[in-house]
Amino acid sequence: MTVYFIGAGPGDPELLTLKAQRLIAACPVCLYAGSLVPAEVVAGAPDGARVLDTAPMTLDDTHGEIQAATARGQDVARVHSGDPSLYGAIAEQIRRLRADGIPYEIIPGVPAYAAAAAALGQELTVPELAQSIILTRVSMKSTSMPSGETLENFARSGATLAIHLGIRALREIERVLTPYYGAECPVVVAYRVGWPDQMFLRGTLSDIREKVRAEKITRTALILVGPVLGEVRDFRDSALYDPAVPHVLRPRVRPAN
Repeated sequence: MTVYFIGAGPGDPELLTLKAQRLIAACPVCLYAGSLVPAEVVAGAPDGARVLDTAPMTLDDTHGEIQAATARGQDVARVHSGDPSLYGAIAEQIRRLRADGIPYEIIPGVPAYAAAAAALGQELTVPELAQSIILTRVSMKSTSMPSGETLENFARSGATLAIHLGIRALREIERVLTPYYGAECPVVVAYRVGWPDQMFLRGTLSDIREKVRAEKITRTALILVGPVLGEVRDFRDSALYDPAVPHVLRPRVRPAN
């Protein structure tokens, strides 16, 4: 048997990869994080499958279900939101699987920041304005951050920030980032991306907190910060399709005589 860690994407069942969809439909055991993964995502599990919402379960509980499935020789679809490699809490699960000699595979999914950018209708890497995206989070009640991974350190780069688990720390985010990005730096709060009730709030570091408060958003939101999120019109074309910049698949275009 095999345990498949499956990235379900941000919420829209149509953003499942074909491989993810196929495995969910084939596994007789399906464990999914119901607080972040809609039931529609696992609705394709086979008839008679053991489908459990792991939101109220502990690591011991979920591993116990996997051990029981192993004894029965049944594959397990372990479905996580977004992409499992980012805040998926799969490292501790993998550690137990390895200790027990249980094979596993990871199936990537669409991360929230990518789905948010698509819904906003924009690119996050614009020539000479933004070429880096930093994916991070704030500590709050979750696991503490490594000492060097601070918002202040990341802010020094001026890169676009995608901040997870920080919607209740907007005051601190504003305080730390304003000296580096400026009070009028564009901010987007992406709430429940990919769900039917998704919402996008546009603002700046100086006013986004009040906008979030007015909408009573307290969880399940991604915070994007950076100049690229504004009305960007004055930028040069990338070199990718520039006729004056040849590459191995496109030789230099010679001007007509």
